[in-house]
Amino acid sequence: TQHLEPCAVLDLVDVATGRIERSWLVAHGSGSDPAGTGMVQSFSNRLGSNATSRGAYLTANPYDGKYGRSQRLIGLDPENDMAMDRAIVIHGAPYVDPALIPVQGRIGRSQGCFAFELDEVGAVMNLLGEGRMIYAGMA
Repeated sequence: TQHLEPCAVLDLVDVATGRIERSWLVAHGSGSDPAGTGMVQSFSNRLGSNATSRGAYLTANPYDGKYGRSQRLIGLDPENDMAMDRAIVIHGAPYVDPALIPVQGRIGRSQGCFAFELDEVGAVMNLLGEGRMIYAGMA
């Protein structure tokens, strides 16, 4: 897997073997990177923080939203239990594009959502489906 810095990556891991099956570029929240460096500085669960929340999420129902096909997430930890209230979801976004890294030094940032490349979000949602776990944290 090509490692792109500074950016975030979502890895699909086979929990039985620990093997990374697939990786995708994913945006983190602008509130987690107030200086715009592309690197997560902090996490938040507060409404209006525009930050990524740390912890485990359960994938919920898909729907058509502002960014097209999207999927709701349920926060499972005290650090992300406001995910539904904050509308933290999986969606595609034009600002998640590896071509932006050499131009602006990073991909764009979300308002706390797991935003993927427009061409990849369908594959992410198809592989995850409902009832799967996502974990956000620092490597």
